[in-house]
Amino acid sequence: MRRRRMGALHVVGEPRVSFQHHQQPAVAAAGKSVGHGPVVEEIHGLIRVYKDGHVERPPAIPDVPCTWGATAPGAPGGVAARDVVVDRATGVWARLYAPVAGGGLPVVVYFHGGGFCVGSAAWSCYHEFLAQLAARAGCAVMSVDYRLAPEHRLPAAFDDGLAAVRWLRHQASLATGRGAAPDEVSWWRARCGFDRVFLMGDSAGANIAFHVAARLGQGHLGALSPLAVRGAVLVQPFFGGEARTASERTMAQPPRSALTLPTSDCYWRLALPPGAGRDHPWCNPLSRAAPRLEALPLPPLLVCVSEADVLRDRNLELCRALRRAGKAVEQAVYGGVGHAFQVLHNCHLSQPRTQEMLENIGAFVSAR
Repeated sequence: MRRRRMGALHVVGEPRVSFQHHQQPAVAAAGKSVGHGPVVEEIHGLIRVYKDGHVERPPAIPDVPCTWGATAPGAPGGVAARDVVVDRATGVWARLYAPVAGGGLPVVVYFHGGGFCVGSAAWSCYHEFLAQLAARAGCAVMSVDYRLAPEHRLPAAFDDGLAAVRWLRHQASLATGRGAAPDEVSWWRARCGFDRVFLMGDSAGANIAFHVAARLGQGHLGALSPLAVRGAVLVQPFFGGEARTASERTMAQPPRSALTLPTSDCYWRLALPPGAGRDHPWCNPLSRAAPRLEALPLPPLLVCVSEADVLRDRNLELCRALRRAGKAVEQAVYGGVGHAFQVLHNCHLSQPRTQEMLENIGAFVSAR
């Protein structure tokens, strides 16, 4: 991870991001790259996997440093940000956000989307969305840059999510202890209310948030004190299954859609253990092979669903199943927009629907 200085950010207008027209790495004739053999899996503009295991990820969305959009500290609406190492052994890092004013703020641990295979906490679209979240919802944010598949197949991302919570628990211990020496995280730690922690993510990141919440409830990290997880927010959660839902079978997607059914299938082939099908519990929490939802100790959930997303029906069925299992679930459906609209801003309704989503998340957090 490259260290970046802390900067102050203003929430400004969102960029319109597209996966189209990005220059691809040079490839030899017949779909081969010199020295790597044929391409065996590809999502155009995002990832190319070769027979020998070599992986190429074109720069679909630019990375931005924490000094992006810098303004004077204390400026109205300012949000401070800084990158920190979470686990040196794995290379996992996180980008921290907090309003420049205030303290005792709820803490959101965020996992970005990208089918477990692409994406970064440094992507400009996530950097901007999470700066908005910190400002609008009045929270501190820890955006986790976890390891990606296929180099690191599941459960690596889940393990990295637990590592992030372990790191956060250590920060909470420092905040409640006496005589702790100031360090590079002191500014952020001083703004956090560690007794109000929320797990959150979009798409594959929502899947990670779900499984990390379940593992924490099952005691995988032992006692969390002085942390307290109050809820989880699942934005367009990326789950699957061998049987297709109606929205997966029939919902036509525009050329610039962030997720189509073939793209989804490719992500799962790359992310799941070799040979595993889409009814694997990590993909389908409602399959017979998955733990019974009644037995999963989950915090209250907010599930954000996009009306024009191929995952719509799967997301709604998850909400129904969780309610039948006695879980506390709220759902919000955003009309006329597709998968990842809140970060890609790829339709005319993206802006107002993003503001609706931020309001819904803020209300869910503030109620707890």
